[in-house]
This record gives sequence, structure tokens and C-alpha cells, in this order.
Amino acid sequence: MLFGRSTEQAQLEGLVTAARGGRSGALVLRGEAGIGKTALLDWVERSASGPGLRVMRVTGIEPEADLAFGGLVQLLWPVQHRLGALPVPQADALRAVLGSGLTRGQDRFLTGLAVLTLLADLAEEGPVLCLIDDAQWLDQASAEALLFAARRLAAERVAMLFATREEGFPAPGLTELRPSRLDRGDATRLLAGSGLAPVLRDQVIAESAGNPLALIEFAAAQRDHPSGSMPLPVADRVLSSFRAQIGRLPERTRLTMLIAAAEGRGNLPLLLGAAQSLGVGLDDLEDAERAGLIQVTESTVTFRHPLIGTAAYQGAVLARRVAVHRALAEAADDPDCRARHLPAATTEPDECVAAELVAAAERARGRTAYAAAAHLYQHAARLAPARQDQARWLGEAGAVALAAGQTAQAADLVEQAECLVDEPKTQAELAPVRAAVVFELGEQGQAARLLIDRAARTGPEQAAAMLRTSVTYAWLSGDPALVRAAAQRLETMGHPDVMAEGLAHLVDDDYARGLPRLAEFLAQARGGTTIAEESGARMRAIYSGLILGDDTATLELAASEAERCRKQGLIGALPQVLQALAQTQERAGLHRDAEAAVAEAMDIARDTGMRRRLAWLGGVTARIAAIEGDEDRCRRLAEEAPAAGRAASDCALGLLELGLGGHEAALRRLEAARPGTEGHAAMLMAAVGDQIEAAVRLGQPGRAERPLHRLEAWAHAGEQPWARAVAARCRALLSGEEEHYAQALRLHQSGGRPFERARTELLYGEWLRRGRRRSDARMPLRSALEVFERLRAKPWAERTRAELRATGESGATMGQATAANLIDRLTPQELQVVRLAAEGSSSREIAAQLFLSPRTVEHHLYKAYPKLGIGSRRELARLNLT
Repeated sequence: MLFGRSTEQAQLEGLVTAARGGRSGALVLRGEAGIGKTALLDWVERSASGPGLRVMRVTGIEPEADLAFGGLVQLLWPVQHRLGALPVPQADALRAVLGSGLTRGQDRFLTGLAVLTLLADLAEEGPVLCLIDDAQWLDQASAEALLFAARRLAAERVAMLFATREEGFPAPGLTELRPSRLDRGDATRLLAGSGLAPVLRDQVIAESAGNPLALIEFAAAQRDHPSGSMPLPVADRVLSSFRAQIGRLPERTRLTMLIAAAEGRGNLPLLLGAAQSLGVGLDDLEDAERAGLIQVTESTVTFRHPLIGTAAYQGAVLARRVAVHRALAEAADDPDCRARHLPAATTEPDECVAAELVAAAERARGRTAYAAAAHLYQHAARLAPARQDQARWLGEAGAVALAAGQTAQAADLVEQAECLVDEPKTQAELAPVRAAVVFELGEQGQAARLLIDRAARTGPEQAAAMLRTSVTYAWLSGDPALVRAAAQRLETMGHPDVMAEGLAHLVDDDYARGLPRLAEFLAQARGGTTIAEESGARMRAIYSGLILGDDTATLELAASEAERCRKQGLIGALPQVLQALAQTQERAGLHRDAEAAVAEAMDIARDTGMRRRLAWLGGVTARIAAIEGDEDRCRRLAEEAPAAGRAASDCALGLLELGLGGHEAALRRLEAARPGTEGHAAMLMAAVGDQIEAAVRLGQPGRAERPLHRLEAWAHAGEQPWARAVAARCRALLSGEEEHYAQALRLHQSGGRPFERARTELLYGEWLRRGRRRSDARMPLRSALEVFERLRAKPWAERTRAELRATGESGATMGQATAANLIDRLTPQELQVVRLAAEGSSSREIAAQLFLSPRTVEHHLYKAYPKLGIGSRRELARLNLT
């Protein structure tokens, strides 16, 4: 019976009830050792058990905290026969976890998606309750996978409950419940029947501070060995109590308990194998079992509470612990289990042991257990006799720590490696990891300088790869000199790079040579030449398309790359791809698609800990908010943008001010928005048109002359129809000549950027009306209004309606825009789901693409149908959802 836990029990019961009713959920029980977390898990398991409900339980084990997927193996082992029903990449990922397959180069978050799909698949047969105890001791790979699944639960009939101590296991985004301390009345009821005298009972209650485990253990200690007050913290006092109990056992029993504590998993055959070599055996556990400290079955040994194992291990001297780990390593059949004990069993450099640890690290790396691999590489470095090998393994540890998202740890490891060697080649080999760490920390320029400097110290192929990366870093840093330096070094080495050359020309304002080089690079990528298969070349091609403003090519490449990421389960790479896709979709007037892409990217970034990516993603929605005249949203998103993205924020705010009629504020902001390299990209060049319009409307055309010359040169060199159309429109604004308006409209007919086309039509209609050509003005104004309404560009639509009314046209009101209205009724995720369903994809296929469960897909369809006025998938195909 539990005392004082009615509130906690009600919340846990609600979680299970919701799962039975079709609503998934996850909850974190967080509290100090002994507060009753495990007791609550036991209670919910007992109370929830019944026909149709499946209970799955995992317990984190402290000695396995660095063992790749140790926790997940516990979860998957009983249901491994179900893996064949999963999509192939996901099944392969889980087979790699179980050691029955090996998948290299996969995304580390694919395992989490596979866990989600597996749980959802199991829940098709009935609700699933997944209990994870001592989550603070889960290895990082298992924790990431389980948290990824927990955050993406929706309608699968799955309840996940994590129990963890105060420290460790961060779980942002999940609801937390902290079990309360027992009050005096509940503590007294718990101690009823303890046989303590009232004075001793009161002392125990005072000392335990409402901690249930402390109440039980202190009562037993006072009953058996009365003592005075213990001023230590509760957890330390409980640990001390367990040490005292262990200390009263025979030495052989203490040694056998130490073996069990060091082994950690409760594997009785392994424990007995090690025990035999140390001269003890199963009989020596009898006293500990009688004392209630351990439980022994035919195959396992478990401690009544994890703190007992901690006390048994910490209470032993170092020499005894080393001997025990050595015996366990020798007795282990599994090489990964052996590798877990070798570092603790080896006290001096040993080349053979280091080699075994490196092999284990490679296995962990191949299964995407990057955190475990980092620890193994670190241990290998510690035990490697040669400084060169020490530096090498620390460098590898840094690389996988970075892959695990542990940027600070990666920086520390690479720094340690660099301090070990002065040899230039090794320093150069460490540079890509060091630069990647520096880049992730927001120092793009420093990252570029590091690669440029160290590229000279290594071989040609590696140097060329480093320099190509440095060009991208330099461009993103906004430092033109760095872009030039990296491109020049590539050319000097005899490894010229088309993209690097293009960017170097751009920062020198040489658009005539720069933009065609980017177009050439983009054409190579689209043509399927080898460049598209090089590491990172796809994203470099997409960035080239964004800089050039080739929306058609960029949309094609980004959509293709997003599809590739979905098919291969490359979840961690998807937010970056979706950001580029969303930027291009916004330019193409696909605002709802862009918002759906951003929403998905943000969900994934949150679920996978990519906090820096979240701020960058806001730039796309800030521009959409500017077009729609949503002032509060636009300003908030602009304020949240990172420093390196200020130019994009200024452009969005400038467009907002222009749409709202704040021409002075718009011009001031846009004139300032040309820092570093970004001023040469399509994003800022498009904003030059806003700058020119603001200057003309403010009655200061002189402030528009230089920007117009730059825009015309850029548009002519890039040969993008939309850019040439905007340049012609701006020339018409300054000259007042109709031929330039006519030229702009002809160029707009090539397609692309409907918002810019509508603005040209609005300005032309205004010009015609002022020239008393009212009937001529109506056609372009009507066309503009249709686009503005479809894009929900409220301030621009209002201006256009006002112009139409001035031409004498009545009834210039908001049109029906049926497709847009339908789309507006859906959430971003509902829109993604119904579009895929309309194309004929099954729920399972949609789930695999969107990293959801099939039941959640069905849930979104169920919610979307009434909004669309339909009742089945068959009717979706008849709707216009573009």
C-alpha cells in the first residue's frame, strides 16, 4: 500500500486511462533517491494490468550508462519478432541495436522513429504501457530514442512513464511530476508495526525528512542498532545505512556482492564465471539474500534498491574493484560486455586493450550510439601508449561527441588531442572536428580561418575538402575576405571549386562572373554529375540555388533531398533541408507549404535537441508574417533571430513597414541591411526592390539610384526572370515610363514569385489610374488582388481594393479563393497528411515519410475531413489542395 500518493496515483491513472481511450501521453517522475518513484511504477503496473494492456519495462543500470543501447535492448528483446513489420530502414536500425544486423551511416534519430513505429504497431493490438525506471542511468543512445518516441506520441494508445532522479536525464517538452515528501501522518502510518518506541519513531520521522525509503531503512537501523542523530543529507544517510548493513556481512559475501554490483545487469552466469576465478560462488550470496539486500533467481541477481549496489561498489577498495572488473572481462563472451569492464580493469597503458576499446567504439559508432562511442574512444586514448594514438582517439571521440550533439564535450576532447601533438599533419586531421565545433558555437568566421590555416598542413584531397567547407563557413560568417582567401587557396592548390569561385566573385561585386559560376555549379548538381554525390555537395548546391535565386532548381533539389532524407530516415539532417525548402516555397507563393515545412522542422529540431536551428527557422515565417501584415508576429520572430541572421530579419521588417505605409522606417531599415556576404544573395537583392519603392514613395528618388544600378547588374548577370522583372519594375518607378512596366509584366509571365508579380501589377495599375486610364488599370489590379488574397497579404490587398474603387469599380471585395480557404482551415501537419493521402499514399507510407505513427496519421485525417467538408479519402482526390 502507498501512503500519501493519492495525487500522483490519480495523475498516473489518468495517463493510462487516456491511452486506453486512444490518446497517447508521456510523463516524467522526477525526485531524489528513495522518494518512491519505483513504488509508483510498481503500483501503476499492478493497477493497470489487465486484459488487452501490454506492459513493457526498462530499468537504467548505472554500470551500463556508457554501454551502447543497453537500455533499449531490454525494451526490444521480448518483441524482436515484430521488427519485420517495420519499414526496412527502421527494422535495420533496431536489428543493429540488438546486434543481429549492422547499419552504418544512418541517422542517429532513426532508432527513435523505429521505436515509435514499433510501439504504435504493438498498440494496434491493445494499449501499451511503457515504464522506464532509473532513467538517469540510461545510455544516451537509448535515452534519445525513447524521448524521441515519447515526444511524437499522439493517438497510438501508448503511455510512457519515466522515473529519474533530480540530476541527469533532461527531458524538455515532457510533463514532469515530482512526488511529494510524506507528511507526518503518512510517515506515522508507514511506520505502523515497525516496533519502534514512540521516541525512536519520532526521531526516524524527523531524520527521514518525508523520504519513504529513508523511513524504512532508518527504522530498521534504529531497531537493530539504536544510534544518535545523523546530520548527513537523506540520500547519503540511506547510502551509509546500506554500507553499514553490508559491512556486517562475511568478507566472501561482500566480494560476491561487489561482483554483482560491478556486473550491473544481474547476469547470473557471467557473475558466477567471474566469481569462480576469484574463489567465491553462489553460496556466498546467501547471507545477503537473507538480509533482504538482494534477490536471486535461476538467471539473475538484483539489488532490492540501486543504492545497495552503489554502497557495495563504493565500499570496496580500488584494488578489489580492479580485480573484479578484470575477472568480469575475462568471463565475458560478448566483446562489448568485455569492453565495458576493460577500462576499469586496466590501470596502465596497454596497446592491446586500447585496440579492443577502439573496435568496440567502432561498433557503437556503426549503430549510431555516438555517446557510447565517444566514451570508448576516450578510454582507448587513456590506455594507448603512444601520444600519436592518444591524440587520434581523442579526435575520434570529439567527432562522435559532436555527432551526438555534445558540442561542449567535443570541444574539450579536441582541445585535449591538440595539446598532445605538435605534428602538423595530425593537427590538420583534427581541424574539421574543431572547426565544426566552433561553427556550432556560432563562430563561423573562426571556423573558416581554422580550416584555411590548417589545410596547408595536410594532403591535397583532405585540404580541398577542408577548404570547400571553409568557403561555406566564410560566406555564412559574412566576411568577404575569408571567402576570397578560401577560394584563392583552392585555386592555388590546383583544386578550383566552381561554387567557391562564384562566391568569391560575388563578394567583389563582380556579378557578371560570380552568378554564372553558381548557375554552372547548380546545373552540374541537377544534371546528376558526380558533384551531386560528394559529401555535402547536395546542400552546397541548394545553397547555391538560394543565393542565385533560381527558385525552380532550388525547389527541385530541396524537395528531392527532403524525400531522400525521409526514405533513409535521416531525421537529424531534415530540419536544415526543410528550412531551404520552406524559403523557396515562400518565394513561390506556397505559404502554407512553407509554414508546414517550418513547423515540421521545428518539431524535429525540438525533439532532437537542435536548439540553434529553431531560431534560424523563424526567418521564413517572419517574412510570411510581413507579407500578411501580421505586425506582432513578424516583430517577435525578427527579435528571436540569431545575430548572423539579422539581415533576413531586417528585410522582413522592412517589407512589413512598406506594406503598412511606414516608408521612412522601411527605407532606413533596408538601407542598413547589407552586411558582409548576404548583401550579394537573392534574399537581399529582392529586398533592394522594397528599398527602391520605399525611397520613391517617400519622394526621395535619389536614394534609389545606386541600389537600382546594383539590382540591374545582379539581375542581368543572374538571368532569373523574376529578378529582371523586379529590376524593370523599379526602373519604371523611377522613370515613369510604361515600357518598363510592360517589360516587367512580360518577364513575370515566365512564372515564379507571384507576390512580386502582384506588386508589379499593383504599381502599374496605380500608374495607369493616375494617368486617367481607369479602365486599363482594372485588369492588372484585379489580377494583383487575386494573388494578394490568395497569399492573405492583407495590407497589399487593401491597397489594391482602394485602387480598384478609385477606378470606379464597385464590389472590389475579398474573393472566394476556395483552395486557399480550404488549406487555411488545416494545421500544417494536417495539410501535409491530407496532401499525401490525396496522392494515394497509405497511412503507413505517410507515417514513414513524416516520422509519425500510422494511427497518428489517421487521427490527423479524422480531424481534417470535417474541415474540408468531406468524409473519406476518396473525396480528397477531388479537392484542390495546391
